[in-house]
Amino acid sequence: MMWAGVIGSPIEHSLSPVIHRAAWEDLGIEGWEYRRIEQDETSLPEFIAGLDESFRGLSVTMPCKQAIIPLLDAIDPLATGVGAVNTVVPSSGVLAGFNTDVTGIASAIRRACSQAGRVLPTNAVVLGARATASSALAALGELGIVTSTVAARRFGGPGSVVAASSRLGVTIDQVLWSDRDAVLRAVSGADLVISTLPAGVADPLAERMSVREGQILLDVVYSPRETALRSVFERNGGIVAEGTDMLIFQAAAQVQLMTGRAPKTEVMRGALEAELARRARVSGGGDAL
Repeated sequence: MMWAGVIGSPIEHSLSPVIHRAAWEDLGIEGWEYRRIEQDETSLPEFIAGLDESFRGLSVTMPCKQAIIPLLDAIDPLATGVGAVNTVVPSSGVLAGFNTDVTGIASAIRRACSQAGRVLPTNAVVLGARATASSALAALGELGIVTSTVAARRFGGPGSVVAASSRLGVTIDQVLWSDRDAVLRAVSGADLVISTLPAGVADPLAERMSVREGQILLDVVYSPRETALRSVFERNGGIVAEGTDMLIFQAAAQVQLMTGRAPKTEVMRGALEAELARRARVSGGGDAL
């Protein structure tokens, strides 16, 4: 049996199996299995070394997005620039790494702007400074934004957005999260705000935020969907790019890399929304994985 899967830790609540399986079923792909596989940096080398000919692809989540890079045979230039791999596929006998988070972010923003009848943003603020923030910078570059403000607690260390900005050839203005007034000024002047922060971290900022009509938010937290950031944007006439759209578009690109066929994003979106609704009925919430 051929198989693909999602790796990371913790992984039990990952929604990737739901949306990949829906895409496969719609494409008529049979005899494939999509697995959740618990892996961290320690166990990852042995796992990668053990992949055999039945393997068809991996979706990669934290904490493996950087750790997997030296274990692969080839890295796509975009993934190299970002410094993170979220997709692995076998190609001509080698393991190749890609980053589809970038297209997921850019596509979610484009969709929101199209639905709202708004032109694409010309400047942006990114909240956070790790792997997803680096993908956000690359996505902004695809949208034509090559200078952005990044607000974070710190900017150094492995997977830093500063190193990624240098590799990507984009410029960032750094604002420390502790300087809350400077963060608020940056946010108020931006066309687009992308939050790559975990659930709840941006809540104190949202309480003081000034949002204007037509300002765009992409909060990568999609479960729970009603975040404090989302609420303040909706109350003040802002435009919300769905975090679920980011997930769908990045997964659709993964499906195409793994199968060679383009899935229907609406089929994947329907499966995702149904699963989120099921989880909400069962537990009153979910996990943003």
